[in-house]
Amino acid sequence: MTDLGATSGCGVVCAREAPPKFPSMCITSDRQLPPSKRCFAPPALLHILHPSYRWCALPLLLDGRRKHPATHQADEGQRAAALHLPHPSKQSPCTHAHMSAVQRIRGAFAVPRKGETYELRAGLVSQYAYERKEAIQRTIQSMTLGKDVSALFPDVLKNIATADLDQKKLVYLYLMNYAKSHPDLCILAVNTFVQDSEDPNPLVRALAIRTMGCIRVDKMVDYMEDPLRKTLKDESPYVRKTAAICVAKLFDLNPSMCLENGFLETLQEMIGDSNPMVVANSVSALAEIMEAAPETNALQVTPQTLKKMLMALNECTEWGRITILECLADYTGADVKESEHICERVAPQFQHANPSVVLSAVKVVFLHMRNVGGDLYRSYLKKMAPPLVTLVSSQPEVQYVALRNIDLLLQKNPDILTKEMRVFFCKYNDPPYLKLQKVEIMVRIANDKNVEQLLAELKEYAMEVDMDFCRRAVKAIGQVAIKIESATEKCVNVLLDLIASKVHYVVQEAIVVMKDIFRKYPGYEGVIPTLCQCIDELDEPNARAALIWIVGEYAEKISNAGDILAGFVEGFNEEFTQILTAVVKLFLKRPDQSQGLVQKVLQAATAENDNPDIRDRAYIYWRLLSSDPGVTRSIVLSERPPIATTISTLKPGLLDELVTELSTLASVYHKPPNMFLGQGRFDADAVQRAAIEEQQQNARENPIAAAAAAAAVSGAAVPPGNNIENLLDIDFDGAAPASAQNPPSAGMSGLEGMAGTPQRVESPAPGQAQGAANELADIFGSSNGAAGGAPTMQPQQPNLMNDDLMNGFASLNVGGARQPPPVAQQLEQDPWGSSNGQGSSSANKKEDSLLDLM
Repeated sequence: MTDLGATSGCGVVCAREAPPKFPSMCITSDRQLPPSKRCFAPPALLHILHPSYRWCALPLLLDGRRKHPATHQADEGQRAAALHLPHPSKQSPCTHAHMSAVQRIRGAFAVPRKGETYELRAGLVSQYAYERKEAIQRTIQSMTLGKDVSALFPDVLKNIATADLDQKKLVYLYLMNYAKSHPDLCILAVNTFVQDSEDPNPLVRALAIRTMGCIRVDKMVDYMEDPLRKTLKDESPYVRKTAAICVAKLFDLNPSMCLENGFLETLQEMIGDSNPMVVANSVSALAEIMEAAPETNALQVTPQTLKKMLMALNECTEWGRITILECLADYTGADVKESEHICERVAPQFQHANPSVVLSAVKVVFLHMRNVGGDLYRSYLKKMAPPLVTLVSSQPEVQYVALRNIDLLLQKNPDILTKEMRVFFCKYNDPPYLKLQKVEIMVRIANDKNVEQLLAELKEYAMEVDMDFCRRAVKAIGQVAIKIESATEKCVNVLLDLIASKVHYVVQEAIVVMKDIFRKYPGYEGVIPTLCQCIDELDEPNARAALIWIVGEYAEKISNAGDILAGFVEGFNEEFTQILTAVVKLFLKRPDQSQGLVQKVLQAATAENDNPDIRDRAYIYWRLLSSDPGVTRSIVLSERPPIATTISTLKPGLLDELVTELSTLASVYHKPPNMFLGQGRFDADAVQRAAIEEQQQNARENPIAAAAAAAAVSGAAVPPGNNIENLLDIDFDGAAPASAQNPPSAGMSGLEGMAGTPQRVESPAPGQAQGAANELADIFGSSNGAAGGAPTMQPQQPNLMNDDLMNGFASLNVGGARQPPPVAQQLEQDPWGSSNGQGSSSANKKEDSLLDLM
């Protein structure tokens, strides 16, 4: 026998007979247990029992409490009557137990009649005050968690009239949050607001006027006039400072009402209040009104107003100080004495604990000390350094904001922190963004006195494990070399030591830096052999391009320059521009050693490269090489002006604008506010609206591209007939584009011949006779009629201008692959195509090549 009551822990069911299918499941009879241990079976246990069991246990209550036998019998009688069953006294014990179990199973699966909202509503209308307060607290808790409890608005509103200040704050908080969803019901609270605005407790008065200002409902504005007028003249400064902010909120809702009732003039008078917090809040409210409506000219700083603001500066809170400092930064001093006075009164704020107050004070002093000259100017520069250094020792986020502002100040005046180099040394636990910004600032404050210390530190940084940080350190070494001429040799030695480390990313960045040093100081070509030894380690396009430029620039001093450039030709697609220019320089400096290389590169650039810029550059070089050598040398090998600096700096106009935005988000982004904000403080979505309008305008102007973009976003196929695959056909006028009329032939893309672009053809094999039309002179419209003869530079003929430009360049032979013309023909013509009948000018010509033309 198995005791299910002992195993389940909640009850026992008894059966007199077990079904044949479950011979091993025998249930203990209730008669074997004392009455105190008999109870009902839970619903989960009833599911696993076979329906053929004959129940004999009488169910008991869940909580274990027994009812009186008479009461229990009466309840069972009512239950049986509702189910149209005989009275329990007439039922068998098994039938009675079965009915109770079924009812409990149905109750377990029924939908509960009570929920969280039901319980909260019941608590809000409770007759006990503590239950109502507890329900309000639970309602605010649910609201804070993001749950929608707006259905309780009428019930919460009933608890607004209370003497409990904490409960009143909670109810007011709920009203501010859900006032927009129930604007009509908010009017019911107006009477309470008016009464609270006259309460003896100043906290209640301030709370009432603040809540009325925060409820952004038009119907509430009509009832704010009298309470706001009274609170602006209140005897408590706490109420007055709260009412000052409420004026700005009222102006945002109804400007005409604010002006008609004279609230703006009252607010201007409050700047002269005796309490500094009232002064600060009045300035803040007037500044917001001035920004929203400049035509009101709300904030006017007069000498008397300036005196009141400076007196309140040292006594108000941090937010008040920031507001007053922002107002002082926008103010322009009437004369030098007034600027000196402002700087003198603001300078003590450098020692404030709040970083925002410090940066705002630095901005005020930095802007006003421009009107002060001489020793006073230098003294303020010295006073400005310690607070900025203190900001660098704070949390990483505050450090980054301070460093970005310091960067702006150093671009405007580099002498502020010249003696504070060690402060900006990077620590091992600094975040990467801090390290990069510190390196930027160290380069800006570098000078002859601290350059050795800086180079030693940068050399250590270049050996770190962070790849980006190492690259930035190597780049900083090059920037210091270009900035300080006396330290160039030391910087080059440090770079050579880093190249000797054989760390591939350090070596490649060092080569890029050496290229910039060569542009500034050409006399360091002695390190070129060391750089050329690192060719095999270069796998980045920038590093390869830098080395190619060095080889082309100093080709006359490098014995194997042709071999080095020939090795780079295979990777022509990535560094094509530098290779093309370097090869042409090499040909001009050593024409006898690079004929084949220049022909190969020009052929690849004109016939195999798809970049139109590269093809145009190759055509220009080819035409220059085919013309006067002196002109070619003067153009390709001309002296370039040396670079002044590689340190990134902002434009003067933008820098002056950002200096006025110190301690704001614009100073962190290094962008003016209109680049990431709309017009006005509360119109930040103007940029998004402008972007949407721009997209719509582009869609109207170019529906084909808009359809392609929509198809790309949705993943659908592009509608046929739009011809968006051919970008040159966007401007066609209804007719089918040229590329759609006839399918392109093999090896063609369909774009050849459009917009005047010559179609490419395969270059002829060496040795094939092409006639006079294949010579370089035929490209420009002149021919001497002799097949295979030297080109003649005759005036261009109009009837030959339609010759294929690509065919002419593809067939040009600059390497002497074709057989030279007969000697007799050479005697009849000179190499420049002028037939003068005298053979003495060309008797020494042995082959028809570009070298002979030059």
